[in-house]
Amino acid sequence: MTNNKTVLDWLKEMTDMCKPSSVIWIDGSEAQLEELRAEAVSTGEMIKLNEEKLPGCYYHRTAENDVARVEDRTFICTPTEEEAGPINNWMAPDKMYAKLRALYDGSMVGRTMYVIPYSMGPVGSPFSKIGIELTDSIYVVLNMAIMTRIGKAVIDELGDNPDFVKCLHAKKDVNPDERYIVQFPQDSTIWSINSAYGGNVLLGKKCFALRIASYLGKNEGWMAEHMLILGLENPQGEVKYISAAFPSACGKTNLAMLIPPEYLREKGYKVWTVGDDIAWLRIGPDGRLYAINPEAGFFGVAPGTSEKTNFNALESTKKNTIFTNVAINNDDMTVWWEGLDKNPPKNATEWTGKQVDGTTYEGNLAHPNSRFTAPAINCPCISKEFENPDGVPISAIVFGGRRAKTAPLVYQARDWEHGVFVGATMASETTAAATGAVGVVRRDPMAMKPFVGYNMADYFGHWLEMGKKMDADKAPKIFHVNWFRKSDDGKFLWPGFGDNMRVLLWILDRCEGKADAVESPIGLLPTVDDIDTTGLDISKEELQELLSVDKKVWLEDVENQKEYFAQFGDRLPAEIKKQLEILEANLSK
Repeated sequence: MTNNKTVLDWLKEMTDMCKPSSVIWIDGSEAQLEELRAEAVSTGEMIKLNEEKLPGCYYHRTAENDVARVEDRTFICTPTEEEAGPINNWMAPDKMYAKLRALYDGSMVGRTMYVIPYSMGPVGSPFSKIGIELTDSIYVVLNMAIMTRIGKAVIDELGDNPDFVKCLHAKKDVNPDERYIVQFPQDSTIWSINSAYGGNVLLGKKCFALRIASYLGKNEGWMAEHMLILGLENPQGEVKYISAAFPSACGKTNLAMLIPPEYLREKGYKVWTVGDDIAWLRIGPDGRLYAINPEAGFFGVAPGTSEKTNFNALESTKKNTIFTNVAINNDDMTVWWEGLDKNPPKNATEWTGKQVDGTTYEGNLAHPNSRFTAPAINCPCISKEFENPDGVPISAIVFGGRRAKTAPLVYQARDWEHGVFVGATMASETTAAATGAVGVVRRDPMAMKPFVGYNMADYFGHWLEMGKKMDADKAPKIFHVNWFRKSDDGKFLWPGFGDNMRVLLWILDRCEGKADAVESPIGLLPTVDDIDTTGLDISKEELQELLSVDKKVWLEDVENQKEYFAQFGDRLPAEIKKQLEILEANLSK
């Protein structure tokens, strides 16, 4: 499929090491993909689901020891440990290469190696980057066909260019003790072995689109972020775009596919999904920040997804979707998971393959991290700008976390530098359900803690540099939200879900100079009258509590922030230290 010397030399080196019995290039044609689906069904690697109820859908089961990303086996191999930073696992590249080559040696004997050329972003977009993944897994091929743009068009776009990300995956024995997911940023190389779980083996996703891309972005002057992108259309038909970063379990996918509350729907407001997980951002010719979603599909967590919690996500799974580690309803070959509805199948295959009565089974029918891989075009609210090669202009950047008492419902950073600090101090709290006690504060700067491909202190510095390249009046305004504020008796004060749009409307009004704000020690707050609560059962007193800033609680949080930043030593940008001092001084007045 190509005469690209760099590609062919690399492919020969990898095949000599892995020793597959055959090599097949993936051209992206439906005929070839259909052959692979049939082969996967014939070998038991995948199960065909009900063609009438779930057309084009398949089921896959991973090994019980291989059900999630493995952060302790994920490495960033830079020339020095300091370049990787204190929150990444590190090993010297030459040492890691030697360790992995021994594992890969002969790992594909008797197996087929599939060569998948893929584009992160629309083929030919100035934002896009090309990768080639070598894998011995049909499951990986079929998932990559959903999650990325694959095939001949990609290799044609690459031409003779030696610049592509080299990705190698081998299932080998799926041995957790020899499982590695390794990024070599300086080499634009990703090697994954002994896993068959999507998050570890779909190498275009977190490995490329965040870890390698964040490193490329630092060097090339753009940003790869763990962010959703949504468009909010007003009754006049104008669409403004927001990108937002949230740690896990903070409603990121729900916000990306938000359905406005009835009151706002009737007025004519709409939400359009551009991306649910990753954003690549560049400064456009006009000086504004533009974003694309580099992915072509959704790799979503199934449990908890329902018509009520996320109608649009559920609709996205109704055709041409691959389900992993959910339960099967044996009576009609459909799927089920906890939270889908209250009617588990009586005649069920639970996620490990056991035949059970789902109505009385005491364990999880679906694994808590079971997944669906669905084409983005299935989403009822997919944006018409989804394939726009130039991206969409970003008006606001939103950070969020799950905080019971600290962060108010919403506040705005005073400027870009302060906004970077707000993102750098992002955190969520865990709650011990048995006692109701607030657990530990987990810092997750910009929701990128597991995904930055270099030292996070330098990553903060890159954010600050990006701000300097934009005119202050053209840069997105930065905000922080917290849907999870609780009252003293432990009840959530804000309804969340679709009603979060009421907060987004204030955010966009702020971006356009249409709404006021009041100064506070932490940033700019709305007044109780600024948030439209029409039709909500929420009192002015409750809203006031939602927007309050408890200085004592915040000063305790400042101590936690200091402790977190201390690990970066002198590498922490001076601007972050300055913002921390300003916050502490404001709270001490």
